[in-house]
Amino acid sequence: MIVYASGGYFGVYALIDLNEIERGGGPILKALSVDELRPVIGGVGLAALLLCRYPDALVAAFGPLVGTPLTTSAKWSIAAKSPATHRFCDALSSSDFALLAKRLGVDALVIRGGARAGSVLLIEGGVRARLASMSGELVYTTGLGEVTARLQAAHPGFAFAAVGPAAHHGVRFACITNDGRHAGRGGLGTRMAQMGLVAIGVLGKQAVPIANVSAAAAIAKDLAQRSLGPATAKYRELGTVANVAAFNRLAVLPTRNFQASTFEGAEGLSGEALRATRDRGRGSCRNCTIGCEHFFEVAPGEAPQKVEYENVYALGPLCGVSNPSAVLAAARLCDELGLDTISTGASIAFAMECEERGLFKGTPWENEARGLRFGDAERMTALIEAIAFRRGRLGDLLANGTREAARALGPEAERIAPHVKGLELPGYEPRALQTMALGLSVAARGADHNRSGAYEADFSGKVNRFEPSAENANFAIASEDRAAAMDSLILCKFLRGALTDFWGESALMLEAVTGLDFSATELQQAARRVVGLKKLFNEEAGWTEAEDTLPARFFDEALPTGAARGAVLSRENFNVMKRAYYAQRGWEADGRLSAGERSELLGLIARTP
Repeated sequence: MIVYASGGYFGVYALIDLNEIERGGGPILKALSVDELRPVIGGVGLAALLLCRYPDALVAAFGPLVGTPLTTSAKWSIAAKSPATHRFCDALSSSDFALLAKRLGVDALVIRGGARAGSVLLIEGGVRARLASMSGELVYTTGLGEVTARLQAAHPGFAFAAVGPAAHHGVRFACITNDGRHAGRGGLGTRMAQMGLVAIGVLGKQAVPIANVSAAAAIAKDLAQRSLGPATAKYRELGTVANVAAFNRLAVLPTRNFQASTFEGAEGLSGEALRATRDRGRGSCRNCTIGCEHFFEVAPGEAPQKVEYENVYALGPLCGVSNPSAVLAAARLCDELGLDTISTGASIAFAMECEERGLFKGTPWENEARGLRFGDAERMTALIEAIAFRRGRLGDLLANGTREAARALGPEAERIAPHVKGLELPGYEPRALQTMALGLSVAARGADHNRSGAYEADFSGKVNRFEPSAENANFAIASEDRAAAMDSLILCKFLRGALTDFWGESALMLEAVTGLDFSATELQQAARRVVGLKKLFNEEAGWTEAEDTLPARFFDEALPTGAARGAVLSRENFNVMKRAYYAQRGWEADGRLSAGERSELLGLIARTP
């Protein structure tokens, strides 16, 4: 029997062993005490705690605010050991799947073991689980649109998180898709496919308890109004693709595999240009008042494509492609095949530069790479399919990500491979955003703009973005902690500008929903604890300080154009920042957790109600 821990929490997680479900068994419900939930809040924090308990699992966790009236709260988190990085990996996604999963009456799902390939895990309220199947031909060849349509027709009422053919072919950066939205850098889709799953379906109907309904409603109303203010205006008007023109002007737009930070074709790919010539409407996640999703025409007569800054950056400037139709079509293809667009574009851009440098000469990939050049949209599109299906030697190589591909090609390739810990860099130029350079290098997931918004300090003028010092570490930590809190609540990061007192207002939200006394200080401590849990997972997985760095290119090559011309990372300054980061976190000089923090976290992980 499920006993509520408090409002917002159900006080239980479901442990699902796929081998047992195959044999006709069911989930095991395990209690979560308030003493376990409070220290990590929920969401990503809870996922990190449970993944440390079950390192071989795929963990889906829900924050205490999911299922409440608070804007942008219809989110879920998922975590596992990454097939790409072999380190901690978490992701977030939105809409119906999050709501129906929370209404199962649990705070998390911990999925272990394996099922037959092509299995569909169906979980209903109560918590009951069973396995259905999908034909092998569909699993390995069919795009996500068709797969999802068939799942919904076969199992009406369920919401699905599914993987595409890229995951089943073992591409290390395949993602999970639900409600047309992606969860997953770092190959979480691949991890799901490794367990034999093509999809997880949820159908929960249990109401989420709210301790103080009137207070939660008042906060929700106020927050919804503020979410429509100037802090979120650019997302409503243009979406995140608004960054293309701004980043190009500031010379922080990675171009041609980070050889430059300005792109001559940026204007045609800008949010302003796309809106003027291709605008086909807006959308939003469930329970969201911001509405940042923007759809643009790919070609006349075709359905429009939802576009974000990161897929335009990765498939446009990074690959030297300026044709908007080609970039939008490539983004659609990645969505259909279940590929993370950042890692896909980065892997192709890396291959383009390797070919231009002659690094494929005399290798098994020489013939297939011959003639590959920046700006070749046709070859880029062909490589997307080759990667997804591991077709040919080159597609097979790039499907492993840039770190593994560079290791196969040798030291010169490793110097320019755009990754941290095996995860490809997002669309921020580290040499021109040097606080962000630190944030990218120390992030548990690898190069990650969603777990570190340190670029905000660089853009704000509070620090010198070209000449960093120990002070920059303060801003990187503040950004990382705030992201950990938002991911644990879970709320959309676009709301951060609408909160005038982030920690205090977040604590009030938690108090209204849970009925528990939360202070701003306690919330800050919880955020740091979540960061620590991720670090602990990585240490147990073999992390060393050498991983907290950036590719040699950023230290050895100055930027050639724009406002950042001549900018380069100083190893000395970078190490000063990194040492300050470790020290201010209270970690050892080599970046490891202190003995005291490790002991505290291990005690929390081992705790049983």
